Amino acid sequence: MPPKVWGILHEIPDLTRPVAAVANWQHPGHCFSVSTREEVVRAARECLAQEQKKSAFLPGVTYVPPSGKVVGAEELELLVHASLDLWLTAGRFTEQFERELAGRLGTRKVAMTNSGSSANLLAFAALTSKRHGERRLAPGTEIITVAAGFPTTVAPMVQYGCIPVFLDVDLATHNADLTLLEEARSERTRAVMLAHTLGNPFDVAKVRDFCKRHGLFLVEDCCDALGATFDGKHVGSFGDLATLSFYPAHHITTGEGGAVFGRSPTTMKIVESFRDWGRDCWCATGCDDTCGKRFDWQLGTLPGGYDHKYTYSEIGYNLKSTDFQAAIGIAQLARLTDFVAKRRRNHEYLSQAFRERGLDSLFLLPQATPRSEPSWFGFTVTLREHVPAARSDLARFLEERRIGSRPLFAGNLLRQPAFESIPHRVVGDLRQTDITMNRSLWVGVWPGLEQVHLDYIVASFEAFRALYAKGNE
Repeated sequence: MPPKVWGILHEIPDLTRPVAAVANWQHPGHCFSVSTREEVVRAARECLAQEQKKSAFLPGVTYVPPSGKVVGAEELELLVHASLDLWLTAGRFTEQFERELAGRLGTRKVAMTNSGSSANLLAFAALTSKRHGERRLAPGTEIITVAAGFPTTVAPMVQYGCIPVFLDVDLATHNADLTLLEEARSERTRAVMLAHTLGNPFDVAKVRDFCKRHGLFLVEDCCDALGATFDGKHVGSFGDLATLSFYPAHHITTGEGGAVFGRSPTTMKIVESFRDWGRDCWCATGCDDTCGKRFDWQLGTLPGGYDHKYTYSEIGYNLKSTDFQAAIGIAQLARLTDFVAKRRRNHEYLSQAFRERGLDSLFLLPQATPRSEPSWFGFTVTLREHVPAARSDLARFLEERRIGSRPLFAGNLLRQPAFESIPHRVVGDLRQTDITMNRSLWVGVWPGLEQVHLDYIVASFEAFRALYAKGNE
C-alpha cells in the first residue's frame, strides 16, 4: 500500500452521487475492475429485492416496533464497494462521510466514532485534557445534567471521577427543568452536559448563556436529535462539543456508529487524539508525515526525533469506526431530510389524533420547546395522575396488541443499580423524574411507520381508555 494513499483523497470523484462515482474509482493496491464491481453490486441488489418484499400489515399480528432502520439499495451498494476495497478501518468513505456531515451541520469538523456512547465518552474526555488548563474537567469537579436520561450521557462523569449534579425534568418537554440551573451551580461546577430529549431541543440558548456567564463548558448530547433546530440553528452548534449516534434506532444509521463535532479546531484535535489511542500525530489513517517533520519532534522526555506517529499526548482509547459503517452513512445522509420530515409528520398525526379523540384527558402529550423545531425520536405520553394505572400496565397492554414501546430510557438514573451509590448532588426532589419513570412511555414515529400503523396505535390507546373506563364503573 503506498504510504500516502489517503493523501490523494481530493482526487477521488465527488460522491454526491456516490454509487456511480465509486464504481468508476480504482482502489490503490486492489484490482477489482469496474465490471467486476458492477456485477457484484447487481447480484447484491437482486438479493436485497427478494429480502425486502413487504407483507401486508395485519393489526394485532404484525409487530409495530418503536424504532427501526430504513435502508435500501444505495446503502447496500456502497457497503459492497467498501468491502471490495478491503480497506478494513477508517478510510475514504469515512473522510467523505465526516466532510458531508459537517457540511450538513454547519460545523467545522466531525470525528466519526464507533457509537454514540463512545462519542459521549470522547466529548467528555476531551474536556479533561490538561491542554484546557484550569478549566479542565478534573476529578471532583461538578457537571450539571438531568436525572431522567440515558446512562452513557452521565457515565463518563462517573468514570472520570467527576460529580454529576442532577436536575429534575419538565413533564411537557421531558427536558431538564432549567429554572434550577442557578441553584445547581457551585464553585466546583465546570460544565453542563444535557441531551435533547427524544429529538425535542432543550432551551439551548438559555443554557449557553448560563455557561458563558459562569465560564462553563457545554456539551450537547444530540444522539436522539439529528435534524432538530433551535432559533433556526442546528442543535449541537451552541455548545463546545456535541455528539450523535447512528445506532439503527436513530435518525440515520451506520449500524453501530456515532460522531463528535464542534467549532474549535484545537478541541476537535483533542477529541481525535483520545479517539485514536491518545496519539499526538494528526495524520489520517494510512497517511504519514503530514506535518513534514515526523522524525524531528521532541516532546516530553522522549529522545529527539522519536517517531511522531507513536508519540502519545493523552490517555486515550481506540474508538474509531470503519469504512463499512461510513459507506452506509453516506447513503443515509442523503435521505436525512426525508427521514426527519416523515418523523415530524408522524408525530403531528399522533398528536392531532390523540386530541381529536380526547385521549389527552388520560395522557399528558408532548410539547415542543418554544423556538424549536424538533426532529422527533418518539411520541411520549404520560399517564395523568387521576388514571389508576402505571406505565408498566400500559406497556404490557400495548405489547399484547403487538405494539412496541419504551420507557424514557433509564427513568430516574439514581434508582438504577449502577448509579445508586455514585457520588452526586440533587437539586430539588426529582418528583417529576419519578413521575416520568412510573407513568411515561413512548411509541414510534420512525420513517418506516405508515398511516395504517399510526391508526392502529391510536386505536390501541382508545382500547386502553375503554379498559380504564370499564375498571372504574
